[in-house]
Amino acid sequence: MAFAVGVTPKAGAQTIRDASHHNIGRISPNGTVRDNDSRPIGFFDRDGVIRNKNSKQIGLIKGLQIYNNAGERIGYILTDGTVRDGESRILGNIDRSGKIYDAAGRIIGYAQSVRYEWIACYFFFHFFD
Repeated sequence: MAFAVGVTPKAGAQTIRDASHHNIGRISPNGTVRDNDSRPIGFFDRDGVIRNKNSKQIGLIKGLQIYNNAGERIGYILTDGTVRDGESRILGNIDRSGKIYDAAGRIIGYAQSVRYEWIACYFFFHFFD
């Protein structure tokens, strides 16, 4: 079963958790990314631009494709939730329940009701580290 691009999250910020279920941040439906202390660490703009905490552009999302600031495709998401890097190597998977898996199939986090492309940017492409 495929998922749609830009699935609308539920109202209110959604908690991002690590594999041990510890809260590590939040992503609001408006695209604001916050750390566990509620400090803004980045933003997803409506037009797909990814920004750091200083509002500097650091990447771009086009559909399920993810680009760095130089315009190079660094990854993409397949309709089954598989996340691949720019050279098509599997980085992991995001399932419909919000579980995030690494390439070896280990759970690395949880993010329910968050857009898949935003989850990929957070967990696999580390835009907000």
